[in-house]
Amino acid sequence: MTESSQRQSDVLVIGGGIHGLSTAFHLAQRGVSVTVLEAEYCGRHASGVNAGGVRTLGRHAEEIPLALASRKLWHGLRETLGDDGGFVASGQLKLAETPAELEECRLRVQSLKALGFDHEVLIDQAQVFDIIPTVARHVVGGIWVKDDGYAVPYKVVTAFRLAAERLGVKVHEKTPAHRIEQRGQQWTVSTPGGVYSAEHLVITAGAWARELAAQVGEPVAAHPEGLMLMVTHRVAPFCAPVLGATGRSLSFKQFANGTVVIGGKLIGSLDFAARHGEVDMTRLGTSARTVTDLFPHLKHLGVNRVWAGVEAFTADDLPVIGASRKASNLSYSFGFCGSGFQMGPGTGQRLAQQILGEHSDISLDAFDVGRFDSVASASPINPVQPVISVPHH
Repeated sequence: MTESSQRQSDVLVIGGGIHGLSTAFHLAQRGVSVTVLEAEYCGRHASGVNAGGVRTLGRHAEEIPLALASRKLWHGLRETLGDDGGFVASGQLKLAETPAELEECRLRVQSLKALGFDHEVLIDQAQVFDIIPTVARHVVGGIWVKDDGYAVPYKVVTAFRLAAERLGVKVHEKTPAHRIEQRGQQWTVSTPGGVYSAEHLVITAGAWARELAAQVGEPVAAHPEGLMLMVTHRVAPFCAPVLGATGRSLSFKQFANGTVVIGGKLIGSLDFAARHGEVDMTRLGTSARTVTDLFPHLKHLGVNRVWAGVEAFTADDLPVIGASRKASNLSYSFGFCGSGFQMGPGTGQRLAQQILGEHSDISLDAFDVGRFDSVASASPINPVQPVISVPHH
């Protein structure tokens, strides 16, 4: 086999986070040959710096069908991948600390029911204390989602990678994509290690996807941010579900080993040119105080480590998922605004279906990249046109 043929596949995926690896896995399940190019190492940025929440709670209405479909995959992750990635169906609870916040929760649940969604349930103070007896007594209620939970991000990313590789997917780390170009029926991607080519290109490069989309003249209103996460020392078990808050930013959970993971879209500093997120201790302190307000007994608990990564945030807080409007055989999945971890399994499956031209009841219209282009073509490329033929075995 020649070197050039080794760099040829049916589909090229740029980005080795949960979305890129999930898409590669679901395509490979159908017999498609896939190569994944990762600039650093798999799960380095957004997929590795999230708090591991498997959350349908609090989603934008447009995201809910895809998030619910993804949650089904989470509950069957061990059967699908051979590894559950540390997934625990602990439930997730969004706390209301004032009557006004509880009313906000009530209106939220009411509006979702009007749309046909009943996964979020309003609960009162007594029900909160039943679920988590250790929380501060000023909490007045909240929203409960029993089938949500959490997982261990690096374990999930690794599970998708290994399952994809068992199906023949080739993963190349430390292989940044510098230039993409469509030549006839082939996409070529130039990297420091050579040129890779495929009939179909998928861009799941997180904060760097916007730059690649710009190479085909496709503007995206997005910007990068540094995200932070912190993990405490071990403490006796006190919190089973994942917690969020209505009035302040919080994503909080205790793992089985006793450590507490604190996230919640914690924005740090950023050196984008160096592909590096910086930890901002002042902002981390604000989140730590939120935790101790809710659990005063943790005020002397030490922080074991903190770290940062980089994520893309879009102007309308919705991701970009689906076919390019400027080029054929090009798909996107990025811009999850710090909330993409739970969506990874389902988005990869849905994008693979679209690439293969398969029907799905889950619409991707709200995530269309064309929404950012004021001069979008009046006759865009049909996003459900099959562009990869499934091999017959």
